[in-house]
Amino acid sequence: MISSPPAGPSTAFRRFPPHECADSGRVRASCYDVDRGSPRPIESPLSLPSHDDHPHVPGPSLWPVGFAVGVTVLLVGLIISWWVTAIGALLAIVFAFLWVRDLTKGTALAEAPDVEAEAPAADEGAAHAPVTSEERYPRSKFLEASTLGLGAVIGGIVTLPALGFMVGPAFLKQGVKDQDLGPISNFPEGKYVVSTFMSNPEQGEVSRRTAFVRYNGPVNVAVDGKQVTQPSFTIISNHCAHLGCPVQPNGPLDNAGTKRFGDVTLIPTVSIAGFGCPCHGGQYDTEGNRIAGPPVRALDRYSFSIRNGHLWIGKPFSVSHVDGAGGTAQIHKWAYSFPGEHVNGIESWLYPIQPPHS
Repeated sequence: MISSPPAGPSTAFRRFPPHECADSGRVRASCYDVDRGSPRPIESPLSLPSHDDHPHVPGPSLWPVGFAVGVTVLLVGLIISWWVTAIGALLAIVFAFLWVRDLTKGTALAEAPDVEAEAPAADEGAAHAPVTSEERYPRSKFLEASTLGLGAVIGGIVTLPALGFMVGPAFLKQGVKDQDLGPISNFPEGKYVVSTFMSNPEQGEVSRRTAFVRYNGPVNVAVDGKQVTQPSFTIISNHCAHLGCPVQPNGPLDNAGTKRFGDVTLIPTVSIAGFGCPCHGGQYDTEGNRIAGPPVRALDRYSFSIRNGHLWIGKPFSVSHVDGAGGTAQIHKWAYSFPGEHVNGIESWLYPIQPPHS
């Protein structure tokens, strides 16, 4: 090998004067000195400035969208069903975890610092190298996390009360209270009576409801394996099963026979052929079955009970159709649903969950 002019401190082979050979740790090879030390790079020894203090900006991700969808499902579930609430909470937690993992990937939060092994102690008289303290958690990262955490706390303080006032009323005082319609003697057998009552007297006339009540006479029912005679009533709601418009009896009313019991008004009918909706032409027979028009099912009905000779009206329920008539009719009963919703058949799959009803 032909020697070349010196190329800096990284040159592996260099000619040395004879008097340096004893202390330089080099051996003589022919007429050249061979450097046995580890080779160093030719590049400049100057190190580039570190960019660790710059915030880590993640790439585009779908995790925030999934988190937002989870929160939306959770809020909707608070109104619709606890099962939907649980699904929304699970989605929000999973996507929040994936989102945070993406944000912390490649930062000091996700990487454990390398711990150097302690070197064996040198001679007691030897000078120790100066210990340099390396910043494992930059101040900018701490300030960023503190700002985001404080913002989340403030956002929760501002948002949670608003959500409570918005969602809370849906779960307060739910249900329907039974209403006393008066003595059974106020309802002639075989005739419908247009009965109006206030479902919540504290709210006044705005809570007034209308039901068509017919006394079917006494019927025999089985109670604890025994046949017992009890009065039978048919109580039909006046809300059309199409869009909820008020249904009217198809026949004249006996206004002269009007009776009142507290806030309850009872107007008997003379004779009716069914019920009709004046808004969109829905028609029902005397049992509330749909016979024409756009309604999707029969008219809703009310449950009832007899207490001390008085008729008490209870909670409403939906009916797909009724077989038979009067006290011996077979009612196909379903959970209360909103107007326009199917309660049976394939169409009912479009309405799998019912929100709370007042």
